[in-house]
Amino acid sequence: MNEIETKIKSLREELTRHNYNYYVLAAPVISDREFDDRLKELEQLENTHPEYDDPCSPTRRVGSDLSKEFEQVEHAYPMLSLGNTYSEDEVREFYDRTARLLNEPFEIVAELKYDGTSISLIYEQGRLKRAITRGDGARGDDVTANVKTIRSVPLQLMGSAYPDTFEIRGEILLPWAEFDRLNKEREEQEEPLFANPRNAAAGTLKQQNPAVVASRKLDAYLYYMLGESLPAGTHYDNLQIARTWGFKIPDVIRKCHTQGDVFDYLAYWDAERKKLPVATDGVVLKVNSLRQQRNLGFTAKSPRWAIAYKFQAERAVTRLLSVTFQIGRTGAVTPVANLEPVLLSGTTVKRASLHNADIIKGLDLHTGDYVYVEKGGEIIPKIVGVDTAARSILMGDEVRFITNCPECGYPLVRPEGESAHYCPNESGCHTQIKGRIEHFVSRRAMDIRMGPETVEDLYNAGYVNNIADLYTLTLPRMLRLERWAEKSAQTLLKSLEESKTVPFERVLFALGIRYVGETVAKRLAYAFTDIGQLQDAGLESFMQVNEIGERIAKSVVSYFAEESNRAIIDRLKAYGLQMAVDEASLTARSEKLNGLLFVISGTFSRHSRDEYKAMIEQHGGKCAGSVSGKTDYILAGDNMGPAKLEKATKLNVGIINEDEFLNMLGE
Repeated sequence: MNEIETKIKSLREELTRHNYNYYVLAAPVISDREFDDRLKELEQLENTHPEYDDPCSPTRRVGSDLSKEFEQVEHAYPMLSLGNTYSEDEVREFYDRTARLLNEPFEIVAELKYDGTSISLIYEQGRLKRAITRGDGARGDDVTANVKTIRSVPLQLMGSAYPDTFEIRGEILLPWAEFDRLNKEREEQEEPLFANPRNAAAGTLKQQNPAVVASRKLDAYLYYMLGESLPAGTHYDNLQIARTWGFKIPDVIRKCHTQGDVFDYLAYWDAERKKLPVATDGVVLKVNSLRQQRNLGFTAKSPRWAIAYKFQAERAVTRLLSVTFQIGRTGAVTPVANLEPVLLSGTTVKRASLHNADIIKGLDLHTGDYVYVEKGGEIIPKIVGVDTAARSILMGDEVRFITNCPECGYPLVRPEGESAHYCPNESGCHTQIKGRIEHFVSRRAMDIRMGPETVEDLYNAGYVNNIADLYTLTLPRMLRLERWAEKSAQTLLKSLEESKTVPFERVLFALGIRYVGETVAKRLAYAFTDIGQLQDAGLESFMQVNEIGERIAKSVVSYFAEESNRAIIDRLKAYGLQMAVDEASLTARSEKLNGLLFVISGTFSRHSRDEYKAMIEQHGGKCAGSVSGKTDYILAGDNMGPAKLEKATKLNVGIINEDEFLNMLGE
């Protein structure tokens, strides 16, 4: 290594160390001027000697002014959301359920829930390789260039005892002080103000210009590590080790050995969090042992070994100006309260949801009322009461739920047993039609590059009146529309063509059948395997599918009974969309466990509980949470629940271990 290369390497290491001292430890040992002088010296050396270029150099922190579209990247581990609770009783239930399922000692790690935007950082050989947003949980946007501008994110790790490859997750945050500074600047320039630090952070991270991102001084708090070769067997110890590599790990994380420790933590931070430099909205509780985490497994949407407790919402009083009614893609009507602007939990609130007719009636609302507004989990504003003592003779009319659709005028209906009102004019209500198209093209459905404005343009032009019409679009037709250039039209057409490879379960979700979300769509797809079987199935057949109840079953039967829906499906099939589960997925399935009902209990060494559940369903079996006379087998691991064992013995239910179960599958 020659003198120049040695000097460059030395400056990079020194600046990385000073950067960590300043932005992570908040304990600088040199002045800003000295830091800037060294940075300038390094920059000059790198410009003069481009052969020593390094994308992780401290000089790259400022960000270039080049813009680019974000690449979408699959997550190696899905970024699931956490189950939320606002009740201490539910925290107790989580703790007790964890104790019951594990049936062995365990620790809970308590940490603050930061109100920013989730990020996944991937490191290889100690260097930042990629930064990916949460996206839809399965894949997100590659925002590496922007994240490199965040000073608290290490580009090169310190030390050497880190895994070759690992992932660390956390939250990108905009500190309160920086949020106030930005809004002051925007106010002076007569630009719209940011609503809250979370939105400002999320918007900043999606900027196409990394130089703008660098100017906004985002921060990053890291709180979860994943990988095949993690240094420790517990969540807490991994974070403490990660801190020595240069990561900003919050120092408020605590190990809790008892339920009392957990509630002490909740009580302390409910008050103290307001003194923090960044926004928080709750506490996250996680089982500490990674082995125990694996054994507890996941539900369809969230891990069983963690829960988020949201702090009680702050309350404000403001005046109700009016109530408007919005129509959704399924025809559901949502009333919205329009309020005099009021500051609540750091944001200006102008609107709040009223949910349904029963809520409005229970509140006895009148226009002009002074109302109490809260934020559920400090996210969604809602009216929780009325200051009736403040009413005067000038009070406005009583708020009544509408009887006709606000968009098409059709009389509304309220299905028996439901709280929502619906517009039944599915084929004639313009808002519903456009809403169904927007749902169909969304990322988690068909992932067609088309926003609401494009849907509006195509609908108004008469080109697209239903989801099947999308596949009749051509380049000449698109170019007849205002504001459409050839490149953007070709991008849309290419996206439509690519959507023909989207798997059947996502196509089924994209159809927009009421109550059929992603999880339900997947269950239906694998239970019936193709669209023809789904169309011909009856109510009882649907209700035989695991977790499909009468309400969902009736909705699916009703959807396929409509001739217009069947016609659209026939067209989609003709255009080449996937209307059956692909052969590779089907090959992995069998009927080896057909008709057998299993209960899983205890902890396992070969696979997690979720993996065993997936195997059972893949091979035609079903799973239940409790033992009954219908149970065929209990798949028992270590520390099987004594209540299940007692009931199984009483009912003469077969008990098998891991090896016996895998032998049933021929493994």
